[in-house]
Amino acid sequence: MSRVCIYHNPRCSKSRQALALLEQQGDELEVVEYIDNPPDSATLSALLQQLGMSARDLMRKGEETYRELKLDNPDLSEAELVQAMVDYPRLIERPIVIRDGKAIVARPPEKVLELYA
Repeated sequence: MSRVCIYHNPRCSKSRQALALLEQQGDELEVVEYIDNPPDSATLSALLQQLGMSARDLMRKGEETYRELKLDNPDLSEAELVQAMVDYPRLIERPIVIRDGKAIVARPPEKVLELYA
């Protein structure tokens, strides 16, 4: 049995579906409701490294905050984009699932099953 961590937003149907799939696997689950408990910049940077993504790749570009803060500005550094996600956790694409050192963004939710392949 593995330990699995999911960065979860209970208001998001995709996140709820991914959590339900994980619960069926029988692993010990750590559920981080990241809207209420956002990761700090070091944690988020480590997650990005595990995901193999840039900060911009992990951002929800359809969020109003993304437009308001002009986060599409190509001059913004990786650190500035990470800090924006720390300050405004709704910008983080969800859900993020980590199992055995491997991390994925579970969109669609069935993608979590790749961690069990």
